[in-house]
Amino acid sequence: MAVSAIPARAVLAPRIQSVDALRGAIMMLMAIDHIRDYVARSAQQFLPTDLTRTTAAIFLTRWITHFCAPVFMLTAGLGAYLWMTRGHHAKGELSRLLISRGIWLIALEVTVLRLIMFSQISFAANPVLLIILWAIGFSMIALAGLIYLPMRVLMGISIAIIALHNLLDDVSAERFGRAAWIWDILYQRGVIAFDGIKFRPAYPVLPWIGVMAGGYCLGMVFDWDADRRRRFLVRLGLALAAAFVVVRAVNVYGDPLRWSHQASPVFTVLSFLNVTKYPSSLDFLLMTLGPAMVVMAWLEQFHFHFTNPLIVFGRVPFFYYGAHLLLAHLIAIGMNFARYGAKSFLLIAPPSMGGPSKLFPVGYGFPLWTVYAVWVVVILLLYPACLWFARLKQRRHDWWLTYL
Repeated sequence: MAVSAIPARAVLAPRIQSVDALRGAIMMLMAIDHIRDYVARSAQQFLPTDLTRTTAAIFLTRWITHFCAPVFMLTAGLGAYLWMTRGHHAKGELSRLLISRGIWLIALEVTVLRLIMFSQISFAANPVLLIILWAIGFSMIALAGLIYLPMRVLMGISIAIIALHNLLDDVSAERFGRAAWIWDILYQRGVIAFDGIKFRPAYPVLPWIGVMAGGYCLGMVFDWDADRRRRFLVRLGLALAAAFVVVRAVNVYGDPLRWSHQASPVFTVLSFLNVTKYPSSLDFLLMTLGPAMVVMAWLEQFHFHFTNPLIVFGRVPFFYYGAHLLLAHLIAIGMNFARYGAKSFLLIAPPSMGGPSKLFPVGYGFPLWTVYAVWVVVILLLYPACLWFARLKQRRHDWWLTYL
């Protein structure tokens, strides 16, 4: 893939620490959910949001990681705006960068990341899951065209997608006939067959295009002075969070899964928080983006040293993403080897990630506390590697470093 060199002046512009710190916090949280998939016994038996089987601790372990994908998308759009304006680039340069990055992420999703996460090489044996890198990459490619719209128009489109897309919940892909695969990509998690290979878009992209476009529009706020920007972010974040409470309480629109009163007040709250991620509903986006805005504003008041973990992980998100998946998977293999010995299922994805449950022993997996213990180990092991790579990116301005 031919990619033109990115001028060094683009990386010399001062970075906004609150954005890096927020992204770093999200990266750290994200590892909890992936480690849970690999090692938690409960993850192999039921969905953590299944209120008939879950516990508050298991539910909240999953729920806290709901903030990750929306912040990824928002900061990706915001980063695109800042790259263009602070690096004095033309929209054409940004568009080409978004397209090339998007293709790169999608290619990695179906090759390297598929091997790391699911231990799958053959495209014929299992459906190819299109997950977060696919969604980010596709949204980047869409944003590459959307940035040519006037900012007010793009802002309106972004708000409309986020606010109104749940009107499409009952639209079936079959309605579109031979073009059904387009709807499967945009909004419905159907299986798409192409040249004998089956693809399943686990992350329908339409809502994420709206979020990434919204992040791009939010970039204008970072042209303001710090005090005005903080006030705006707090007010916007609180407004979104309040909107979530109101829309969710009305229980008519905003999420295909309605909340209901449960046997205990705690589980009634969990039902209220149990919103839909695939595709991400209006309630899901309001619930996550609102607090994220407030946290971003709060982080504005701090000056972080370059070696702060939030900054380190936030500046090398893709490097961290691939490394933490590989490390979590290897640790899970080591734990299972110590417990079960050399068994054939060691190199197979666990049932929580699509592996055949019949190959795994009864009671496979570990208690929930083990997830957090492994999480601490993963973070500690990744920090020096990510710090090294962050320093490398600060020291060198090679074009290929922007893709890692």
